[in-house]
Amino acid sequence: MKRHFDTDLEDLRGRLLRMGGLCEEMVQHAVKVVVERDVSRLAAVQGWERQVNALHIEIDEVCLRLIALHQPAAGDLRLIAAAIKINSDLERVGDQAVNIAETGGYLCKEPLIKLGDIPRMVEVAAGMLKDSLDAFARGDVELARDVIKRDDEEDRLKSQTFNELVTLMQRDASAIQRGMDIILIARNLERIADHATNIAEDVIFMVLGKDIRHSSEEI
Repeated sequence: MKRHFDTDLEDLRGRLLRMGGLCEEMVQHAVKVVVERDVSRLAAVQGWERQVNALHIEIDEVCLRLIALHQPAAGDLRLIAAAIKINSDLERVGDQAVNIAETGGYLCKEPLIKLGDIPRMVEVAAGMLKDSLDAFARGDVELARDVIKRDDEEDRLKSQTFNELVTLMQRDASAIQRGMDIILIARNLERIADHATNIAEDVIFMVLGKDIRHSSEEI
C-alpha cells in the first residue's frame, strides 16, 4: 500500500512539473508577441491554456483522492497541501500569460511604443518561475529563498516602467492607449513573479513545515 502511495505522489509531482513547464512556455511565447511583435504565437499560448486548465482540474482531483484514500501525515500531507496551492498559482500564471499575449496582439496592430523595462521584467519573472519549479522538484529551500528575494527587483522594475510610460503619455496623447497596454503587461509580469514567490514559499512549507507567508523574519 505504501509503495502504491509513493507512486501516486510521484505522479502528482510529475503532473505539477508538466503544468509548470507548459506555463513557462506560455510566458516565453506570450512576451515574444509583445517584444518581437510576433502575433503568430498567440494561438499557441491559447492552446496551452486549455492544457493547463485541464491539468488544474486533474491535479486537484488527484490531491483530494490521495487525502481521502491514504490519510497522509507529516511530510506527505505537506507535499499534497503545497501541491494544491502551487496548482492554483500555476493556473493563474497561465491566465497572466494569455493576458500578455492578447494585449500584445492588440499592440502589434499599432505603431511601436517604448517598452520601458519590460524585457528585464520578463527575464526576472521567467527566471523566478523556473527556479521556483526547480526548487519544488528538488526540495531546495535555499533556491526557494533566493526566488523570494528577487521579487523586490520585479516590483521596482514595474514601478519604473509605470513612471516612464506615464511621462510618455503626458507628452503624447496619441500614446495613451498603447501606454496603458504596456502598463497592463507590466502588471501581468509582476503577478507572475508574485505567483513564483508563492510557489517558493510553498516549497519552504513543504520541506520545513514552516509557513513564512506573513512572517517578518529574515528570509
